[in-house]
Amino acid sequence: MNPDLKLLQPYPFEKLAKLKQGITPPQELNHIPLSIGEPKHPAAAFIKDVLNDAMHGLSSYPLTKGSDELRQSIANWLSKRFHLAGNRIDPHRHILPVNGTREALFAFAQAMIDRSQHPLIIMPNPFYQIYEGAALLSGAEPWFMNTTQETGYLPDFDRIPDAVWQRCQLVYLCTPGNPTGAVIDSATLARLIELAHQHDFIIASDECYSELYFDEDKPPVGLLQVAAEAGYVDYARCVVFHSLSKRSNLPGMRSGFVAGDAGLIQAFLRYRTYHGCAMSPPYQLASVAAWADEAHVRQNRQWYREKFAAVLDILQPVLDVDKPDAGFYLWARTPIDDAEFARSLFARQNVTVLPGSYLSRIAHGVNPGTGHVRMALVAPLAECIEAAQRIRRHLETL
Repeated sequence: MNPDLKLLQPYPFEKLAKLKQGITPPQELNHIPLSIGEPKHPAAAFIKDVLNDAMHGLSSYPLTKGSDELRQSIANWLSKRFHLAGNRIDPHRHILPVNGTREALFAFAQAMIDRSQHPLIIMPNPFYQIYEGAALLSGAEPWFMNTTQETGYLPDFDRIPDAVWQRCQLVYLCTPGNPTGAVIDSATLARLIELAHQHDFIIASDECYSELYFDEDKPPVGLLQVAAEAGYVDYARCVVFHSLSKRSNLPGMRSGFVAGDAGLIQAFLRYRTYHGCAMSPPYQLASVAAWADEAHVRQNRQWYREKFAAVLDILQPVLDVDKPDAGFYLWARTPIDDAEFARSLFARQNVTVLPGSYLSRIAHGVNPGTGHVRMALVAPLAECIEAAQRIRRHLETL
């Protein structure tokens, strides 16, 4: 058995289940889970119709690189969304469809890391735990960038020692961030790209929340967009990960893509050909339709705007919480220990939130998730409002 499997820590939801063990919440209150970031808005009817009509594709083996139609649809979306003019995205060289960003983010490190060089993978802290698992099973050492209220919940690349950059082979980003919702700006991304060329490492930017924002005129910037603006029109050392799960409310379809540096994409395609993880043909056709339409995505954003407005109106008078830059999480600061807050909230109000300390590691002397909880506003509006009212009642008893 691979000995590195022993390095993997329990997933946050395993810890949460143990925290809640033995508790019987009030039975007259329906359970409202705000702990898991699983979109609950309905999938667009036209996407389901395409999927139903595409079942004939089940009789054919899919290509790992996906169909020409799918890669072109993704290229069209990327070019328009991130202002990549002049045919700067080649659907044959720069794009690879994947079965959701989770498996791709994990597999990418396995394909890219040279374990013989005592490598480091830099990642935000708190973080999506797949980054840590990917690092450990690739033979790399995770190195955590603490993102705190002091830093605006953003990484500060200038604080990272030169010795760390010298060993770094890969940097994982998440922008907009999970769990903080913070968006990394153009100047900071440009600085990281300079460092990547200086120290010869790869940037893997997880942008799966990029389409959940509040101002229709100010969408979050993307890594490829900044690379092109800086003159790196070949996207050297830059790779982005996008998904239909959050954008189009299709988490069960497991459809996304990786895009960027053509050499890295080619190497990743070779790895994935052996890995055997091609997307199902019906899902490919449904994905073509989803990437080509923005109306259902704008509606999705409007639903989240309504929930954030209602929930923050209830909670901000009693809880230290801010509206995020983007995404569907609230990263709230708790008046007591975060795990105790989550446990007592479940016990008294039958609402589940995720302790922030479960999403981070002790690094540089602190656990930056301590004293926070993550609330995913994925439930219907009425449930989110009821959950907020119960949280407020709980806070008023503390």
